[in-house]
Amino acid sequence: MFNEAPDRHLIRCTAVIGSGIAGLTAAILLKEQGQSVTVFEKSRGPGGRLAAKRVPGSSADIGAQYFTARNPAFLDFLTRYAGDSSFTSWQGRLVFQHRDGRREPFPEEERYVGTPRMTAISRALSAHVELVTETRIERMTRKDSQWELVDTGGNMVGRFDRVVVTAPPAQAVDLMQASGLEEVAGRLEQSVSTVAPCWAVAAHFSHPLDPGFDGIRCQHPVLYWVANNSSKPGREDSGQWWVLHGNAEWTRAHVDASPEKVGAELVTAFRELIGSDARPDDLVPHRWLYARAEGENFPGHLWFEQLGIGLAGDWLDGGRVEGAFNSASGLVKAMGA
Repeated sequence: MFNEAPDRHLIRCTAVIGSGIAGLTAAILLKEQGQSVTVFEKSRGPGGRLAAKRVPGSSADIGAQYFTARNPAFLDFLTRYAGDSSFTSWQGRLVFQHRDGRREPFPEEERYVGTPRMTAISRALSAHVELVTETRIERMTRKDSQWELVDTGGNMVGRFDRVVVTAPPAQAVDLMQASGLEEVAGRLEQSVSTVAPCWAVAAHFSHPLDPGFDGIRCQHPVLYWVANNSSKPGREDSGQWWVLHGNAEWTRAHVDASPEKVGAELVTAFRELIGSDARPDDLVPHRWLYARAEGENFPGHLWFEQLGIGLAGDWLDGGRVEGAFNSASGLVKAMGA
């Protein structure tokens, strides 16, 4: 399509689409190299899957529930750019549920959460980049040696030498097709089906519950994950907020159901799981169309050097929060200075 790779010495301006961990990592690392970087985010603020919903008197983590730091570079990065006050370890009682109902503790491993909510990390990281919010990029057009980015309102928002896309694969496919980049879109088609949706509900109970765990990976026809959000450090709640995640199969079957119906069914499943007749006094639902990456043999990142376009995200590196960092840092190395 374009026969000559751009001269790396002339590249000075990069756009990053998406401000989750992958987008913010890429932006910060590129800025460290002396690049001029602009991050575009369709929502009102940064975060991606490090999401929290405002709830009465508190907030509840409805996306990623915790993260690991098996790669020491990830923890170093967070400490340097987000600050160690934005996250801490979570000593929650986490268990797996087997198909026969038996429960087994998670393996010993340090697990971290943002404080006082998961979004504290992304907001701290975003302070180091130029972030343009409430701007959804609809297409990219080649103008000489640069990419011209146009938002959904038809506004040209800038010209860039390179573009890093950290959107989920389905959204990345739409962007590539709208930009006439069918070859790139074709490379992503298989990944679209590997990212599962998830209905999430934050449920408040005025009287604390103690089912013997703070988080459980379920084997249940409805539930995938249940956690006591109030057990996490920095959450000074009155009563308890529990976060309930529907499993992928159930969510696909109910993806267009009303939030009220979803909330009721997830709470019923939760009460069944813990053997309680307790009823919540508040429910806050949220639908994730692109939540968990499934499968194996992840490429880590994608870099199309002749086009000057790269893709990064947790869906390219195993689906974990740490995978988003690994994907973005690997892409930046592949891009060079």
